[in-house]
Amino acid sequence: MGNENFLVTFRGVRGSIPTPLSPHQVGDKILKALELAKPEDLVDDASRKSFLATLEPEIRGCIGGNSSCVQLQVGGQNLIFDAGTGLRSLGLDFMEEEFGVGKGHANLFISHTHWDHINGIPFFGPFYVEGNQFTVFCPFEDIKDRLETQQNPRFFPVPLKAFSATLDFQDMSQKTQHELGDILVTWKEMDHPGKSFAYRVDYKGKSCVYATDAEYKNLTKEDLQPTVDFFRDADLLIFDAQYAFMDGLAKRDWGHSSAFIGVDLAVDANVKRIAFYHHEPTYSDFKLMELYEQAQRYLKPISPDSKLELLMAREELTLDLMQD
Repeated sequence: MGNENFLVTFRGVRGSIPTPLSPHQVGDKILKALELAKPEDLVDDASRKSFLATLEPEIRGCIGGNSSCVQLQVGGQNLIFDAGTGLRSLGLDFMEEEFGVGKGHANLFISHTHWDHINGIPFFGPFYVEGNQFTVFCPFEDIKDRLETQQNPRFFPVPLKAFSATLDFQDMSQKTQHELGDILVTWKEMDHPGKSFAYRVDYKGKSCVYATDAEYKNLTKEDLQPTVDFFRDADLLIFDAQYAFMDGLAKRDWGHSSAFIGVDLAVDANVKRIAFYHHEPTYSDFKLMELYEQAQRYLKPISPDSKLELLMAREELTLDLMQD
């Protein structure tokens, strides 16, 4: 792994609960693909593969149903943000690398301990390999106790103490930042039931903000200024846009936001790219893309000259911030 990298890979992008595609949703994708196909697209394997390559990701594949997990490969270090079910697929890849032979090290940052952000932990293969080392960061001083409770025999058959890897829990309750070599990680408490923390990673002039599970109830400039300052000039803002705007108004105090609010904040903070994240489990992929297109239309009149790039976070998408 090179020391000048800053790769961001989405491993789990759904909010609240893991959401696999239903048979009906798979059928809708097949039907849509067939509607777009021409006879010459179906002649042989080569033409069919070529046709599939032209389809949008939400038609030929899926946005993803695993819950929250984002992998950062930064300056030769592995940083993992949240441990939803997306952590399991990351673990499978890790097991093909040094983690499979007990020589891996990674840093795990937990935003909060609601189920959808920790329920991948018991299924993360590298935790069961002796020699692997993990540093767990969280501003909750009782983070170890919380994770042990999740794997209490009443709820899960394998206790946390059964992990063969070394887990070093770091209490960050009295800190606001942490350095990992040339990497600076800072965090900010967000408005969410039970508290949640957003993280910012800065490395050699590039920055990524992971801001899941947050609600923005008071939209005055004064109230939003601390958040805008935290997001300021980020190359990538991963933003909780769980709800359509009107749904969000109806679910006040549920602790989530919308793409419209994300666009407003990103414009004010001069963010270069925003990835809508923590998708509502009841929204189909096609519904999510409708919301994405609405956000694109929303951006034009509020900031006609903005160069802000909008993205829909989807599993297996990797962004190279050093190439921006």
